[in-house]
Amino acid sequence: MWECPTCHRLFKNTNQSHMCSTKDIGELFVGKPDALVLAYDDIYQVISGWKPFSCGASVHSIIVTSKTAWLIIKPMKKELDVKFYSAHPVDSERIHRTTTYSNKIAHHLRIRDPIQVDQGFFDIIRHGFEFSIK
Repeated sequence: MWECPTCHRLFKNTNQSHMCSTKDIGELFVGKPDALVLAYDDIYQVISGWKPFSCGASVHSIIVTSKTAWLIIKPMKKELDVKFYSAHPVDSERIHRTTTYSNKIAHHLRIRDPIQVDQGFFDIIRHGFEFSIK
């Protein structure tokens, strides 16, 4: 893994192209509902135990990395957009939207309340973590 000397985010490739940001994760939640902060805290508590683990703020999002970036959490006005990648479609009514790329599928979930961050949520996003460590 390569660590950017400016933003200290970890990347799979040396000198990997990215948008450097020196933002703190907390800055992304300024002016957002408390429920989003609590939901993010619940997510962080669980996924920080999935090793390897690295987490940092980008310009508008929180990027979670294992061997590669696998989870992008974007605090929006009233919800968190939680995006993860996998090799195959994940079948769940909780999936808000999917986008197909040449070698992976991006799945988006929308979280408005910490109650949505339950075991079912983690079962779904675990697909992204497993895909990232292969």
